[in-house]
Amino acid sequence: MAGRIPHNFVDEITTRTDIVDIIDSRVPLKKAGSEYKACCPFHDEKTPSFTVSPGKQFYHCFGCGAHGTSIGFLMEYDHMEFVEAIEHLAARLGLEVPREADPHAGKQTDTVDILTMLRQSASYYQKQLRNHPNAVEAIEYLKRRGLTGEVAAHFGLGYAPAGWNNLLNHLGEGGKRRDLLLNAGLITHKSGDRYYDRFRNRIMFPIEDHRGRVVGFGGRSIGDEEPKYLNSPETPVFHKGAELYGLHAARGAIKDSAKALVVEGYMDVMALLQFGVGYAVATLGTATTRTQLERLFRHTDEIVFSFDGDRAGREAAWRALESALPCLREGRQIAFLFLPRGEDPDSVIRKEGKESFEARLEGATPLPEYLLEQIGAQADLSRMDGQARFVELARPLLKKIPQGPFRDILIGRIAQMVPIERGALERSLPPGDVPAPRPAPRSAESLKKSLVRLGLSILIQKPALAMGVEDIDELETLEMPGISLMLEVIRLIQENPDLGPASVLERYRNTDHHKHLEKLAIWDHMIPVSDLEQEFEAVILKLRNRVLEQQASRLLHQDSLSAEEKSRLRDLLSRRSK
Repeated sequence: MAGRIPHNFVDEITTRTDIVDIIDSRVPLKKAGSEYKACCPFHDEKTPSFTVSPGKQFYHCFGCGAHGTSIGFLMEYDHMEFVEAIEHLAARLGLEVPREADPHAGKQTDTVDILTMLRQSASYYQKQLRNHPNAVEAIEYLKRRGLTGEVAAHFGLGYAPAGWNNLLNHLGEGGKRRDLLLNAGLITHKSGDRYYDRFRNRIMFPIEDHRGRVVGFGGRSIGDEEPKYLNSPETPVFHKGAELYGLHAARGAIKDSAKALVVEGYMDVMALLQFGVGYAVATLGTATTRTQLERLFRHTDEIVFSFDGDRAGREAAWRALESALPCLREGRQIAFLFLPRGEDPDSVIRKEGKESFEARLEGATPLPEYLLEQIGAQADLSRMDGQARFVELARPLLKKIPQGPFRDILIGRIAQMVPIERGALERSLPPGDVPAPRPAPRSAESLKKSLVRLGLSILIQKPALAMGVEDIDELETLEMPGISLMLEVIRLIQENPDLGPASVLERYRNTDHHKHLEKLAIWDHMIPVSDLEQEFEAVILKLRNRVLEQQASRLLHQDSLSAEEKSRLRDLLSRRSK
């Protein structure tokens, strides 16, 4: 369904959801005073520093700084998108997610219609595999490949019958529906008014995005048609370099096994699942991209590539390595498994079984070793010019790696392999190619206690205090950093009196203010809860005084004042609170 999720529905979700229940179902919590504690699920620790506040409906780790609402937790821990998290929480509450009209949603509406057409096409192909009289050959092919009916159904396999316009006649009645089929890449256009099905006499593999929506298809020819595998073209919803076949179905297994296996074919993914290896995904006929890797790294810190051991497999592995180098940070690991010539994961697991196949995975070559091995094969380290060549081959690769422990260790290893000073090697890297490390974020406790920051922090932690603020328009003239945001939050709460801390924060998700407000939500300003109201009133009073001071200052700096301005100045000076 098109349209945005209304703000008031997100407010209702955050208000009615108990963050303790959400987190406790995934990370067992223990009561600790008015809060709950656990070892942080986002970094390794032995002493619990992860706290959950039922009052604020907020979590925070004092060790790694992770923090957020129940929605944020699902996005971080379960790797959900924002809409997925809302839909999940709404389902728990028995609510249907509403949508509101968006004046800028014309393109979005087209996208939703395309997705609907793709889903209907997948259903059509599945029915043809079950019922079409010519589907026997497709079924026999799948049986010869050793695929069970259960696995075929799990992946939604289908059949595109031979013929020029089967799908077109079934779903393309009317110009708009035909255009949707065209935009979805399911039919092609010849000159004039001639259209025909893109996929004909092929076994159909629906390609789902990370949210489980059908965004394209792969078709495997049954006869001698070329190409043997045909993928959907690039469309508004399908980008080959961004998606991975089987990722949505593999998310749970990837999380459980703490690794992902990247293979080259659809059948590899299905055969591996059939034999109990459910954490495999496949690229879509293109070299592995950085976008695909970053998407995988949202689910695990370890990725293993499996390639044929022949020349083509080695070339594919090297392209994958080059794509992976900019992603190597924060403890991420990548390894390469090379199978015997002529073998693929499908054939190997059928011959050897799950245990032997996973033993091969354990022996996969780590990326650093593979990198150094491949560079070393192109340079004779027993010769001085060979050592120089080794360094020159390494330099463009090193500059792709983000600054951090992995890059430091690799530079040190290279400096050991050839007689070059580590500092000289580092200085030889072209400046500016490697992003500078982001400065460590300041802890919430170290924030400077400015007047506006203190007021915002108290306000977020206890939104109801905004209801006591009157005549806030006069504060608009204040020239202070952050004052416009503070007044905006006050008005937001006054217009929505039931907003809690989590709801206020969710109102600012996907804005420039979100991270700053989250820090303020966990800021320890050393003010007891019992004194928050008094402190907030004092902040507002001081801000009002600042308004008077600024107005008086402007008058005092004028060369001359009228009688009216002098009266105004006396009034301002007398109104200032002592």
